[in-house]
Amino acid sequence: MKIRKPAHSGRFYPAHKKDIVKLYESILLSEQKQINYQLSSEKLIGAIVPHAGFVYSGYQAIHVFEILKKLPKKIDSIIIINPNHTGYGPEIAIDENDAWETPQGIVKLDQELIDALKFERSEAAHRHEHSAEVMIPFLQYVLGVGFQIVPITLSVQNVSNAKRIASSLNKAISACGKNTFIIASSDFSHFLSPERGHQMDDFVLHEIYDLNAAGIEKQVTSKNISVCGFGPIMSLIEYSKLVSSNPKISLLKRGHSGEVHPSNEVVDYISMMVYE
Repeated sequence: MKIRKPAHSGRFYPAHKKDIVKLYESILLSEQKQINYQLSSEKLIGAIVPHAGFVYSGYQAIHVFEILKKLPKKIDSIIIINPNHTGYGPEIAIDENDAWETPQGIVKLDQELIDALKFERSEAAHRHEHSAEVMIPFLQYVLGVGFQIVPITLSVQNVSNAKRIASSLNKAISACGKNTFIIASSDFSHFLSPERGHQMDDFVLHEIYDLNAAGIEKQVTSKNISVCGFGPIMSLIEYSKLVSSNPKISLLKRGHSGEVHPSNEVVDYISMMVYE
């Protein structure tokens, strides 16, 4: 079995299992009373989840992970759509490995779904990328063993690719009959003041609530808004409209890195749930 070794343990998340658990539980203590656990009774489609170091973005991401932990039905596969920060590989790429390793253990890639998706495979596109890897240790902690992953990284983020991903996912998931959940991996505005970042993110959030992928692309590109995973977000929105006649979006938690380490230049983190 060909295994992708962790590239970012000890940086974006702790290098040892006990420290991953310790960090997760410490963040959960501060967030638990604010988590909307009732969403676990809904038919979930996916979520927008930040991908920075967990010590920063965990306060937003943990809302998604905790809701997944309470789901009554086991998830077969988590599809992680993430931006390609390195630029290696094709514009849409699935990893070539059979499994990914983290300090929490091994998680296999869902080869049945991957074969059905028919996207190009590229080990190089995923080798140094953090925005999918950072999700895995915490998914392993809340879901245990048995789930698989489909990591899809995007180096060209536009509506066309979002629709292509959404259509391919809809066909592949229907054909395979899997119970899936989609993570759109994205941070929001980067290195602005908290006030300015909040203002810029609101332009994008307005389009997200309207399920308007084209509007997201227009706002990001015309206003130069540094939402690094707007392509994954658009992909999730386009997919939700294919599988539901009336998808709903709930804001789970909004914040920024300055809430952990005070600064005049912060990175914004937002988690949102998409469901039927």
